[in-house]
Amino acid sequence: MNDIIRKTNLEEAVIIEWNEHMFSADLQRFPIHPDSPYDPEPRYDDPLAVYLQRLDDEGIDHGVIVQPTPYWDDHRLLLDCLEREPRRLHGTCLFNPEDPDASLKMVDLVGRQERIVACRFHGIGGMDQPAPETYSSGVLSQWRQALELGLFVELHINAKYARATAAALREMPESTVLIDHLAEPHTTSAVDYADVLDLAAFDQVFMKLSGLGHFATDAPLYASAMPFTARVIDAYGPGNLVWGSGIPGIVDAHMPHHTEAERARVKGGNLARLLQFEPSSTT
Repeated sequence: MNDIIRKTNLEEAVIIEWNEHMFSADLQRFPIHPDSPYDPEPRYDDPLAVYLQRLDDEGIDHGVIVQPTPYWDDHRLLLDCLEREPRRLHGTCLFNPEDPDASLKMVDLVGRQERIVACRFHGIGGMDQPAPETYSSGVLSQWRQALELGLFVELHINAKYARATAAALREMPESTVLIDHLAEPHTTSAVDYADVLDLAAFDQVFMKLSGLGHFATDAPLYASAMPFTARVIDAYGPGNLVWGSGIPGIVDAHMPHHTEAERARVKGGNLARLLQFEPSSTT
C-alpha cells in the first residue's frame, strides 16, 4: 500500500518538460550539420547552464532534451548535456531515415547513453500534399529498431501523416508514441486534422500540449487557442496528454474543468510513469 501511495504522489507532483533543443556557440566542438534545415538561434556558450536555470526558475523538476535537425545524427552536444546532468535530464535521438546505417548508429548511441529514451521522426506535409498511407521504409526500419531498444517514438508530424501513423501502430502495437506540438494544426486543414483526433483511439498514443506559440501570439498562456485545444484535450483525455513547452501554467489555463490531479498528470505525472521514475529521482 505504501508503494502505491508513493507512486501516486510522485505522478501528481513531478513536472517534466519534453521539448528543449540545445544549441552551442562552440562550433568547434559542436558544429552545425552541413544539411541543417535552418540556422539555429540563439546559441549559448553553455546551453546546459541556461536550461537548468530555466528549469529552476519555472519550478520544473526534469527535462527531456530533444536532438534537433541542425545537428542531425551528431549527438555530441546532447551526450555532453546528459553526462553533465544525469539526474534531471533524459534525451531523444535523431537519424536521417535515408541513411542505411541509421539503425546501427542508434544501437551504438543507446548503448553508450542509457538516458536516451526516444527516437524522433519528422513528417510535415503541405496543405495540398496527398496524405501518405505509410511511412518510408527508412522510417519504419528505424521505428522497429527503436522498439527493440525499448525506446519511445516521438513524432514531429502534422495531420498529413496521421494515417501513416495509424498504419504503423497497427503493425507495431507495442509502440508508445508521443506526437509533438499538437501535430502542428496550422499547417493543414480541419478535415485533415480529424485523422489526428482519430489517433486518440490508440491507448499508447500521447499528444503533447506544446507548440502553441507556433500558431498563437498571446503568450504565455495562449488563451486564443483554447477553443481548439479543448477539442484535442477532450479527444485524448488527461491520461494521454503531456505538457511540452512554454510554462506549466498552460495546462491549468487550458484544462480549467479538470481536477488538479488530472492537470498534474499532464504536467509530468504521465511522463513520470512512462519513464518509470522512482520517487528518489525527483529530488
